[in-house]
Amino acid sequence: MTTLTPGDKAPDFTLPDPEGTPVSLSSLQGQKVVVYFYPAASTPGCTTQACDFRDNIASLQSAGYAVLGVSPDSLEAQKRFRDEQQVPYPLLCDPSRGVLEAYGAWGEKKLYGKTVTGVIRSTFVIDEQGTVEKAMYNVKATGHVAKLRKDLGID
Repeated sequence: MTTLTPGDKAPDFTLPDPEGTPVSLSSLQGQKVVVYFYPAASTPGCTTQACDFRDNIASLQSAGYAVLGVSPDSLEAQKRFRDEQQVPYPLLCDPSRGVLEAYGAWGEKKLYGKTVTGVIRSTFVIDEQGTVEKAMYNVKATGHVAKLRKDLGID
């Protein structure tokens, strides 16, 4: 399984948002980007995480960060999730799991004591040149954004 580390070139990608509009990482070159991968729209942990980013988006954006959420969900599931939770940043769809795999966010994990294959909740901070600044795997949904803000020096 691929894992990314600080200093690696972030794999470029183009994925559709819930409206089907393609969003590319390379189109955000020149700004800092937080890309987080989550297992499934509208599940409790993923809702907590998405809303935590939503509630902190102003401070992240004022510090120069764009935020992208990625899951293997369908356009319809992402659209419903975005609308229900009023998510103000792009939620991208990766049903083929190609981007998840490129970032090492798809693979074996423990779930309730069992080994399963699925999305590994992960967050990446990518600098203005497209280089991985932070690569965090197996993050917790609760409290993650506060820790990320602290790590990035954002008040």
